[in-house]
Amino acid sequence: MPAVVCLNLQDAQDTIQAAGVFYSRSRDATGQGRNQVLDRNWSVVAQSPEPGSLVDEGEAVLSVVKLGEPGDCS
Repeated sequence: MPAVVCLNLQDAQDTIQAAGVFYSRSRDATGQGRNQVLDRNWSVVAQSPEPGSLVDEGEAVLSVVKLGEPGDCS
């Protein structure tokens, strides 16, 4: 699993796919359950599993907030 915290969601997904995993999941880190429609408008604030871990399809979970919200890395 590559390190993707602080990337926007689209770039994080692209990075994970380049590592050979084509299905990852994302979730709203605020707990509001919002859908991530425009991936470039979301920032990854946490990831599971940790960078360097082996990961299979569907095991990568990215916690995200909208750009400009508290916790956003930009």
